[in-house]
Amino acid sequence: MPELTRRRALGAAAALAAVTGAQALTTTSAAAAVPAAGHHHDGPEPFDEVYRGRRIEGRAGGGGHHHGAGYGVFVDGMELHVMQNADGSWISVVSHYDPVATPRAAARAAVVELQGAPLVPLA
Repeated sequence: MPELTRRRALGAAAALAAVTGAQALTTTSAAAAVPAAGHHHDGPEPFDEVYRGRRIEGRAGGGGHHHGAGYGVFVDGMELHVMQNADGSWISVVSHYDPVATPRAAARAAVVELQGAPLVPLA
């Protein structure tokens, strides 16, 4: 059996790290390809609820200020500009630096951030 040298130990560690990284990447890619429960290929689930005294809605279609695969989000009937990021998270014009998992969560975050103030339409 050959003697274990520093060079062989480092080579073995590098090979192990490469294989582990490749397996993690494959697992992550496979998990991303499977839609989460309750989600359709058409887009996020619609919602209509009252949250902290404000009516929030999410539905396919919407107005002209959306970048979320044709999905519109509204707070008290006013459109909230939302956008879906490449990683699947959502942001809004009100809480732009706080990505969330769903358009509903983006609407709720906007309501919290607005603190009772009306949503002003984008020009």
